[in-house]
Amino acid sequence: MNYTRLVVTPSDATRREAVSAALFVAGAEGVLEEGITLVSVFGDPSVATLAEQEVRSVDHAALVESVVFDPGDYDAEWRASVKPRQVGRLLVTPPWLAGASDPATTLVIEPGTGFGTGEHETTRGALFLLQDVVHAGDVVADLGCGSAVLAIAAAKLGAARVAAIELDGEAISNAEENVAHNGLTDRITVIEGDAGALLPLLAPVRVVVANIISSVLVELLPIVAPSLTPDGVVVIGGVLVVEREAFIGVIAADGWRVVREYAEGEWWAAELHRADR
Repeated sequence: MNYTRLVVTPSDATRREAVSAALFVAGAEGVLEEGITLVSVFGDPSVATLAEQEVRSVDHAALVESVVFDPGDYDAEWRASVKPRQVGRLLVTPPWLAGASDPATTLVIEPGTGFGTGEHETTRGALFLLQDVVHAGDVVADLGCGSAVLAIAAAKLGAARVAAIELDGEAISNAEENVAHNGLTDRITVIEGDAGALLPLLAPVRVVVANIISSVLVELLPIVAPSLTPDGVVVIGGVLVVEREAFIGVIAADGWRVVREYAEGEWWAAELHRADR
């Protein structure tokens, strides 16, 4: 059986969310972000055609590439393209390249439908900032955990308990597999559900990390604030550099300040504290 891979580059960064929504409306089971470009795979060619039409309806100038492929050939080619990534003092690697890497500083991640293999700038930004945030014994919540790479990083950095929350059921098995690969099932709990509803039930937590699109971050931060310990810290990723100023303005009005930041390519990540800290 052949599959169709749609690669969509919005005509403008501000249209990214609308294009992503259009893909899901058409029947996409998942959307991978590669910079501003969005990628989805369809088993039914008619659904792929519908998805392209939906994208055109919200962004007629978007660049859309449709590629039909054999999943066996594509998987082999894709696996060959995944490389280990050194981010600060942590190494992110697929299992087949883990080799003799030091398990204390190596995150073994099986690439799957969940985001966060270390290949994307948003993941690297959050991962880099997290390394100076997590303390031994911390309780951490990873909101929108995807492949659980940030939850695994938190545990490797010394967190005693980590809740990895993910709404997308397609990503859950991948997250659980990665937690097991790293021998962390005793410290990381993968939970399927809405982060906004679940986080208050886990409070208080000292560190919240969320690598999610900016509009969702804005919705979540008012829920995050009362869920933190008094010395709590938030690490966010998923914000476009062009969104930075507007985003900072919105969260500042809600009582947050930027302590550190990281930018790579088109993407921006930051460490946030409550303004009264």
